[in-house]
Amino acid sequence: MTALVLFVALAVVSALGNYLLGSDVTPLQALYMAVLSLAGQSSGEEIVSTLNSPALRTFRVVAVILGWATAAYVLASVTTFLVEGDITNIFWRRKMQKRISELKNHYIVCGLGDTGRHAIEELQKAGTPYVVVESHEDNVNRMREHQSKMFDELLYIIGDATDDEVLEATGVSRAKGLIAALAVDKDNLVITVMVRQKNPKIRIVARCTDLKYADKMTKAGANATVSPNMIGGMRMASEVLRPHVVGFLDMMVKDQSHTLRIEEIELGKSSSWVGKSLGELNLRQSFNVLPMAVRPGSQAAGAYAVNPPDRYSLEGGSVLIVIGDVSDIRRAREHAEPHGVTAAP
Repeated sequence: MTALVLFVALAVVSALGNYLLGSDVTPLQALYMAVLSLAGQSSGEEIVSTLNSPALRTFRVVAVILGWATAAYVLASVTTFLVEGDITNIFWRRKMQKRISELKNHYIVCGLGDTGRHAIEELQKAGTPYVVVESHEDNVNRMREHQSKMFDELLYIIGDATDDEVLEATGVSRAKGLIAALAVDKDNLVITVMVRQKNPKIRIVARCTDLKYADKMTKAGANATVSPNMIGGMRMASEVLRPHVVGFLDMMVKDQSHTLRIEEIELGKSSSWVGKSLGELNLRQSFNVLPMAVRPGSQAAGAYAVNPPDRYSLEGGSVLIVIGDVSDIRRAREHAEPHGVTAAP
């Protein structure tokens, strides 16, 4: 913008100088000479009345020199704009928006504060597609600078997560889950209400600092609420009572060289595992995963069969809780799907 203003200003001054210093020079002739001067060239075509005007000739020499300098500055500015400026961001944003529009069964994380940042780190390690909504791009750039390798292909939208259009841009109607991790509980409550209206099947987990909002969020449609203060207190008590258990769990979550996780495998009615026993599936030998518990499909939520025996028979709608490497669990999940059907991420 500065280069363009400078170029226009120089053109005006040059045209005005040609008009004032040249006798019998018309405004159009003055503009014509100004253009030639700024271009640093002369066609050999001179206005007759300027041939005997040393002042005008001197002025044009200065205009030519300034014209070359301005042209070089404009060229450098344009090059910088194309290589490092907004053009690159425009193309990247369009590509990113296209990728977001193609996502299905993905997850949405609203807010890139401390809570949201840890959430997407876990989603990244699990190989799960997700989109981040953040109101300040500086937070996104700061995180990408510190974790450049992990978040090179980060998909994000800059905007207010409580805005209807921003939520639509994330593909919320096609999403599988959403994490409302904004710093203000009221904002997370608004997000919960809006998202539940747009997608009745999506799973919503909302951050709740003040526990008085927990019931409101649940009634508004949140499947679960998480209080950082409560989690922190439980963690501190666990560090005192069972330090080795906490150490093992920390190894699963924090160790960058391991992707050991406790995961769940949902069995649809037509799953290839329905009707088979755990002994027949032999998950430990076949997929290197260990079954820890099963929630039968025929029972109410919360009724788990812990440490199920090999004779335990699986039924449609069951949820199998297993521990193992993320890649091994993904293979097991794909195998549990009906033949010819690919499991959702």
